[in-house]
Amino acid sequence: MLSGLKVLDLSRVLAGPLCTMMLGDLGASVLKVERPDGGDETRGWGPPFDDRGESAYFLSINRNKLSLTADFSVEADVALIRRLAAQADVVVENFRAGTLERRGLGAAELMAGNPRLVWCTISGFGATVSRPGYDFVVQAESGWMSVTGEPDGAPMKHGIALVDVITGKDAVISILGALVARGVTGRGRVVQVSLEASARAALINVAQNALVSGASPRRWGNAHANLVPYQLFDASDRPLVIAVGNDGQWMSCVRALGLHELAAEGALQTNAGRIAARDRIVMAITRRLRDRPAAEWVKVLDAAGVPCGVVRTVPEALAESDVSALTGMPPSVVGSVRRAPPLLGEHTLAVRERGWGAFDG
Repeated sequence: MLSGLKVLDLSRVLAGPLCTMMLGDLGASVLKVERPDGGDETRGWGPPFDDRGESAYFLSINRNKLSLTADFSVEADVALIRRLAAQADVVVENFRAGTLERRGLGAAELMAGNPRLVWCTISGFGATVSRPGYDFVVQAESGWMSVTGEPDGAPMKHGIALVDVITGKDAVISILGALVARGVTGRGRVVQVSLEASARAALINVAQNALVSGASPRRWGNAHANLVPYQLFDASDRPLVIAVGNDGQWMSCVRALGLHELAAEGALQTNAGRIAARDRIVMAITRRLRDRPAAEWVKVLDAAGVPCGVVRTVPEALAESDVSALTGMPPSVVGSVRRAPPLLGEHTLAVRERGWGAFDG
């Protein structure tokens, strides 16, 4: 869908590279610019490394890209970046505030030479704040960790760098919106996203609970603050989750589990009533599920239309996907995998000699 679009990727680590990989999955030509001495930091974030010496971390977010090495302290390389920006439709960068401007590569200067350019800055705490932004720090400061973990345990980070992932996707959305606007006005614009803003926005109902109640949300472990039953349980062999989202599913759930006394109790017909009786409901379901293996319960609950699932390992989950140790997970958007993640500077010579156009199509 983005065939013919040129994206100059001046980003590194996770949020920016994820954003540009998604644009590449959609068909854009993405040129990743890396420093000569090691490139993107994530190239060294291992083990594991593949047989080429590339880290799994780097491979996960850098397919469908070309790699150009350039030293921003060398004037000839700065001039090359200016020429490439003049050809680009989109620039994505996550340098600390003022870094590109000091080298004459800031948004204002490059957009003056290319008024159609869409410029996306990804920062930790806003484009004017030089404080480095890392997912873990933002999870702590945005409130995420205070609501993650067991009720009587320590605050806990998410098992995935989800702030970076959400921010990268927010950047894609912002860029696509700016490209749509450019189709009307003929001019590009600067769009800014930050880890902090994306993380806070992602609080969604947890934030609204605090705003409406005036109380600080607590940690619920694998349970849900607003729904019962909606949590992890143990079957006779392994864990599973049950996620009852409405009153009809509640009736289907307790009937399927043979908990007819709960099905007959009028006070439990609404979610508010179930919230009030949380401990009793959870105890009854816990005792019942221990009688049989998880797969049998999932079959019974699926047949009754109750949302549920076995807790799988990552390899179990991957076994049902078209995955690759080189190019990673399949695109989450309607796109395709056309290029493996590049080696550091793999396309430098061709870009310097023949330009970006050498790779069109």
